[in-house]
Amino acid sequence: MSKVTCTHCSLTYDESMMIVDNDCLFCCKGCQGVYHLLKDEGLDSFYDKKGSTTLETPNIINNNEEYKKFDSELFKKQYIKEKDGLCEINLVIEGIHCSACVWLNEKVLHREDGILEASINFTNNKAHIVYDPDSLKLSRIFEIIESIGYKAYPYDKSKGETQANANRQDYYARLMVGVFATMNIMWLAIAQYAGYFSSIKSDMKDVLNIAEFILATPTLFYTGWVYFKGAYFGLKNRFINMDFLVITGAVLAYSYSIYVLIKGSGEVYFDSVTMIITFVFIGKYLEVLSKKKAVDTMDAMSSFLVSEVVVIVDGKRVSKAPSEVEVGDIIEIKAGEKVVLDGEIVSGSGSFDNSSLTGESEPIYKEEGSEVLSGTILLDAVIRLRVGRVFEDSMISKIVTLLEDAMNKKPHIEKLANEISGYFSVTILGSAFITFLAWFFLGFGFEKSLIVGISVVVIACPCALGLATPIATLVGISIAANKKIIFKESAFLETMAKANTLLLDKTGTITKGKPRVVSHEIFKEFDENILYSLLLAQTHPISKGVREFLEIDTPYHVEMSDIKNVEAKGITALYDGKVLLAGNRKLLQDNGIKYEKSHENSILIFCIDDEVIATYELQDEPKEGVKESIKAIKKAGLEVIMLTGDHEKSASKIAARVGIKEFHHSLTPANKAEFVKQRQESGDIVIMAGDGINDSIALGLSDIAVSMGSGAQLAVEVSDVVLLDNQMTTLRDSIILSKNTYRNIKQNLGISLTYNLITIPLAVMGYVVPVVAAFVMSLSSLFVVANSLRMKLKE
Repeated sequence: MSKVTCTHCSLTYDESMMIVDNDCLFCCKGCQGVYHLLKDEGLDSFYDKKGSTTLETPNIINNNEEYKKFDSELFKKQYIKEKDGLCEINLVIEGIHCSACVWLNEKVLHREDGILEASINFTNNKAHIVYDPDSLKLSRIFEIIESIGYKAYPYDKSKGETQANANRQDYYARLMVGVFATMNIMWLAIAQYAGYFSSIKSDMKDVLNIAEFILATPTLFYTGWVYFKGAYFGLKNRFINMDFLVITGAVLAYSYSIYVLIKGSGEVYFDSVTMIITFVFIGKYLEVLSKKKAVDTMDAMSSFLVSEVVVIVDGKRVSKAPSEVEVGDIIEIKAGEKVVLDGEIVSGSGSFDNSSLTGESEPIYKEEGSEVLSGTILLDAVIRLRVGRVFEDSMISKIVTLLEDAMNKKPHIEKLANEISGYFSVTILGSAFITFLAWFFLGFGFEKSLIVGISVVVIACPCALGLATPIATLVGISIAANKKIIFKESAFLETMAKANTLLLDKTGTITKGKPRVVSHEIFKEFDENILYSLLLAQTHPISKGVREFLEIDTPYHVEMSDIKNVEAKGITALYDGKVLLAGNRKLLQDNGIKYEKSHENSILIFCIDDEVIATYELQDEPKEGVKESIKAIKKAGLEVIMLTGDHEKSASKIAARVGIKEFHHSLTPANKAEFVKQRQESGDIVIMAGDGINDSIALGLSDIAVSMGSGAQLAVEVSDVVLLDNQMTTLRDSIILSKNTYRNIKQNLGISLTYNLITIPLAVMGYVVPVVAAFVMSLSSLFVVANSLRMKLKE
């Protein structure tokens, strides 16, 4: 049987074992898959560079017992979320240390049938994967990742922290070896250079060369091991990354120095090897520390997710995991404990610390019937709570999920930067080779040409370009979380920064959302319980304000029928054969009832059988800091417009008080949505902020939807940004923060591109030696990280 070589790995096998694919032969489906992946991505030129060099075949395993555990029901229950027939899982991928690693993993995963989304966050190595369980088993995803040289495991906060600490310790140990070798080799280098000018004896020079060799070797192969590993798996998948550039420069200098050492004449560059690896590794180590510090803010929120709660079952206390508690269960909370499930107090009363959610420093007293949100802390007493939402739908669980999801969604500018850096390394390698040839054929000799070529390879830094966006985005998201601002995706930072129009709902957004009755008229005596019961069927702040004003000592419920909430107008019902109406002028007009008296504030009119029985005039106060916040938002370049369902006089009064010139009144939810569409059609990028169900349509259509955390659940669901403390000052902060973050991203990209535009030509012209190249290259990454962290220092 004749022997043939695999088109991908170049290993030899019997011809009968090969997979025939057009003019290509493959030893396995793994080689075939990687070959087509790289060919489709335009990276098949790697085969020309590889020549006859053999590669390890991709580790594609289909029946490995190790992977079967990932398909078990227990594993699925613990780590997988199911929604609309699809599955979501968060994984941490070991071995990712540059944007090229991210690019490679995402490309390979996206090629697999059944994977709908694969987004990897470079800052914490976390991958968010959405897949179709009918087309793909989870174990296959782990196989794919490991087949290209990376290790994946399900995200678990405690395990992630342990892994992060172990990773930092490993980096620290490798760094110490490099630093020790560098400090000592510098003294040897000084002796070498001094001897160069004073005719050092050859035997003494050999001793110094051997000593430098001893110090350079562990630095290259131990401290620099992460770069060897990254370069190997990059080549294995035919991708030239930043690790390959670093190792190429260091290994070339190391190999040439060994040649000189054996030959016994010429100059060695072991000092350059040591310093290249150490300087670059220092930047990598500081980058790891910086990312961990920023991610700690996200983990702080997760600390509220306690592992168990006390459930009252048949009068007995039973400990359960929060995920096992069902709606309607009664849980007990003691003083000092965190509330982990949303619910209503059914027994007891106490003060709650809401600072973790809203920033409110003063404790809030709550009693039976009050709603309590997860994420708060009970300060005194013992209460029992009837659970209103399952754990996954609780406030604190949603916040943590939103924060995690935010880091997995890349802004458009980051995707662009990753694409550029993906091809950058190949371009630099080609440029370095051409530089070497140019210098050599111009007569500068092999040694000089090689050193110039090495300098070009080492000084180029796609790492800074890849870091520019994720580091700035991570810092921005971290600052936002501290300010009680939750961006559902980090990509929304970019969109908000580009927005030029801000649309504001009035009630609950500009105003406190708690209108008080300032005057009322009773035209005919009536049982206030009738109006009170009617208004119980509506959640609008106007209805709530009138209910609170009625202050009935012993209210009793009046049975009604045919209750209808009329959008943006009021409510109607039948009682004892009579038609009840409670609402604004439009509701009366629609029902043919005349009411001509004008009012400056919001009005609720109560009618029985087409007769006006009573009117209640309400006034809502603007929130603190609204006028100043709107002024700052305008200064940031946004046009501010108020939208409201209230009548013209009430809207005009509030708009004037807060400094808004353009406002639109008497709008239905459909009118608000239409206004959003009109602004978008005229080319505007629109932010819409609101807190009620009537705002949900407009919020859903806007480019960026901002909801107040205390608002309706539907408004929060359709929003892109949630303001937990419900303040206009926080909306102002979110807009300014997004602009600062986007500006920082552009600065980082500018630093990276400017650095490469200046330093690469200098290296090509021979003005930069490898040691300086390594030092300057590491500085470029540090400048990007430092510039991003500068945002945090300003806060």
